[in-house]
Amino acid sequence: MAAKILANLIVMGSGILARAFVQAYRQALANASKSGVAQETIQNTIRRGSKVMTEQEARQILGVTEETAWEEILKKYDNLFESNAKTGSFYIQSKVHRAKECLEAIQKGKGEGTPS
Repeated sequence: MAAKILANLIVMGSGILARAFVQAYRQALANASKSGVAQETIQNTIRRGSKVMTEQEARQILGVTEETAWEEILKKYDNLFESNAKTGSFYIQSKVHRAKECLEAIQKGKGEGTPS
């Protein structure tokens, strides 16, 4: 008989705790949306994900100036890309590739030369 009462108390107590937890979670979500925390988090995530490389950063990575010919940019790109392929630095390879893509888009926008 005592075991049955004890089991009943445990089941009822866990149900009460579960409902309290759910209610507290809902209240926390409501408070976060009122204070703008959720919106701010979403905006920060979007900003981090959509960060585009600037022309200056691309030129710095490839070690070129605005006066550098497109052929020279391609040579530097190939050299940096291949040298980092050997050592296995995928991060640097991707930065070099993004830098080339950035300068390529700028070059096409200006209509100078034939980026390929």
